Amino acid sequence: MEDSRKIIQDILIRKAGLKQDIFHDTKNHFERFKTHLLQEIEALRASVEDPRIRLHLENKGEFQVQVYVGSDVLVFQMHTNVFKLPDEHPMWQTDYLKEDKSRGFFGIINIYNFLAESYLKNRSNDLGYLIGRVFINKDEHFMVEGKGQLGFLFRDLTNSVLTDAILTNIIHVSFAYALDFDLLTPPYEIVSKVTVFQMQELEASSQMSTGKRLGFKFEAEDTDFF
Repeated sequence: MEDSRKIIQDILIRKAGLKQDIFHDTKNHFERFKTHLLQEIEALRASVEDPRIRLHLENKGEFQVQVYVGSDVLVFQMHTNVFKLPDEHPMWQTDYLKEDKSRGFFGIINIYNFLAESYLKNRSNDLGYLIGRVFINKDEHFMVEGKGQLGFLFRDLTNSVLTDAILTNIIHVSFAYALDFDLLTPPYEIVSKVTVFQMQELEASSQMSTGKRLGFKFEAEDTDFF
């Protein structure tokens, strides 16, 4: 009985404490993201004179912030759980994780891309896409999985820490990818049929799902998650 209780105590101290530390560090970095996002929006607003172009930020509580950039919304969302990399993940083959397996646990900040109209018109059926996610471990080292440049610029977990310059770079790359990720016409077959109810509801809020790649596989883009 005492031996089994000791095992449980050791696991709680070692693993639960580790996860609490990672959560705390990730939350601190998420607050830094919020600050830098606001700074970037203010800088863009000062240089973009066209009043029709949306440039503003909305805090949605501790763990989510919405950033309106033109016709896009980027949602930065911190997951409240801590995750271990899957056993088959190639990072486990690096000396950095082999030396200390606890380095393979991460807090995650997700970056989603939606159409601004989807939020402004409350089109709940519209689609968004995960374009990147930032992994932060107990050493406060990080890596990014993502699309476009997010998929290859920030992979050096062994040596990378979130300096202000790197954090700003992640934001710039995310903005650029979202703005370059254009709305495509959905295949004709998807929109060729509509019910009377849907047409009536269109007056208030579109019931046809809209997304930048509706009808196409997002995974077929040039850079996949690794």
